[in-house]
Amino acid sequence: MNYEQLIETMTPEIHRSLKLAVEIGKWPNGERLSAEQRTLCLRAVIAYDQNRLPESERTGFIDRTRPDGAQHGSDPLQPQTIKIIN
Repeated sequence: MNYEQLIETMTPEIHRSLKLAVEIGKWPNGERLSAEQRTLCLRAVIAYDQNRLPESERTGFIDRTRPDGAQHGSDPLQPQTIKIIN
């Protein structure tokens, strides 16, 4: 089974378990995650979120909308204009 197949077959229960393990740094049995395990689990959680969840529910989502619907600050993905003054 490759990585993509693993993400496709992941259930919501496994996703929640991996997400909790990353958050607290331990497996459900209390054993600590190694740095490599934590990285792999986080990558799997993000890949699952990307494929199955709406943007507003994904890990790392920052809601930049105000109550009136306007955006807070600028969109970091939009190009910025640079002014050169001589």
